[in-house]
Amino acid sequence: MSSTSGRNQTVMVVDDSDDVREVAALQLRMSGYDVIEARDGQEAVELARQNCPALIFMDIQMPGMDGLTATRLIRNIRELCAVTIIAFSAFGSGGNRERAIEAGCDDFVSKVAAVNQLPAIIERFLPPA
Repeated sequence: MSSTSGRNQTVMVVDDSDDVREVAALQLRMSGYDVIEARDGQEAVELARQNCPALIFMDIQMPGMDGLTATRLIRNIRELCAVTIIAFSAFGSGGNRERAIEAGCDDFVSKVAAVNQLPAIIERFLPPA
């Protein structure tokens, strides 16, 4: 699951909305990335452990295990502690950005911006696919 350059180009999209995951995954695949999809925080932790993605887009508000808890757990896995995690949420205010950064996310973007600009956001953290 890596590009021909030898760099890991696997991106995980974590969101409880099937529509958001599908749109994001399609856009990422069209931009040349391998994509893993997770429906909640628990699944994200398990799939991250199994696949070691280079970057994770993490919805922070999900039923069951939320994205902040999942981020903290991922940061405690030695093999994954350096993975780039970008929090995204439909709610940009109310301290979500600060809580995401405190939980260990590398950045925070609004869900609208993320879905429309995924490749550009990723390129700030990973070389192009």
